[in-house]
Amino acid sequence: MQDISVIILTFNEEKHIKRCIKSLLLFTDKIFIIDSGSIDKTVEIAESLGAKVVQNTWVNYAVQFNFGIQNNPFNTKWLMRMDADEYVLPELAEEINQKLGNITPEIAGMYIKRRVIFMDKWIRRGAYYPIWLLRIWRNGQGACEESWMDEHITLTTGKTIQLENDLVDHNLNNLTWWTQKHNLYAIREVIDLLNIKYNFRNFESVEPNFFGSQEQRTRFLKVKYASIPLFIRPIIYFLYRYIFRLGFLDGKQGFIWHFLQGFWYRFLVDAKVYEVYHRAGRDKKAIENFFKEEFNKDLTK
Repeated sequence: MQDISVIILTFNEEKHIKRCIKSLLLFTDKIFIIDSGSIDKTVEIAESLGAKVVQNTWVNYAVQFNFGIQNNPFNTKWLMRMDADEYVLPELAEEINQKLGNITPEIAGMYIKRRVIFMDKWIRRGAYYPIWLLRIWRNGQGACEESWMDEHITLTTGKTIQLENDLVDHNLNNLTWWTQKHNLYAIREVIDLLNIKYNFRNFESVEPNFFGSQEQRTRFLKVKYASIPLFIRPIIYFLYRYIFRLGFLDGKQGFIWHFLQGFWYRFLVDAKVYEVYHRAGRDKKAIENFFKEEFNKDLTK
């Protein structure tokens, strides 16, 4: 077992949690789960596999994950972030076993490629692979940025390396669940896009930089995306991914994925932004009040 603990957030993940934990047991038995009130067998399954589970009321992903970092019962040198519907390939587990104990002191974080599986199809194109994510970092040298959407782990100091093998994101729920979840995601995405314009709150975040790390480049492109007119940007984004980045080569499942994730979801976000302007206007305080009344979300915190 390596000197690393893994933090996982859960809510009704009985379909995924056993697969996730068993993949992690190839290199660590220190698994810390922050559950937000699951009513299925998530907690029972996780505890049966040796995971430590605590309950915490959900606010957003960043708040929940930082709670996990701050209350981690395992005093390990390294921390790892996983989602419940992800799992580590055996090759990645072996690589972690080989490298973790031999990392030089100046290395503070490790990037891992995420492989997305949708309807049992690996989405290889459309700029969806490889996606490099900072998933392993030295304890005390990283935290989750407190944005409402697309949260990244940020390091306070140190250099990073890239691991060669993948982790896999393969959600087993049906398409109805997927669309309902992304409808909720859209509200958080609206808040993030509006925050770029209105700056509801200041927080330590990834610095936008096209020539920096992948998350810096992603943040740079998101800021640029926010400046494009409503309803035009989803069309541009979809065409870029599906045509110019060869998403059409991913077959029928790829077409469904790129259309829903690259157009439908982005169009839904714009429709919700339009609704905010339509119902609250463009005054900053009026928009803050709208989110408090409609969604019980305080944009200043």
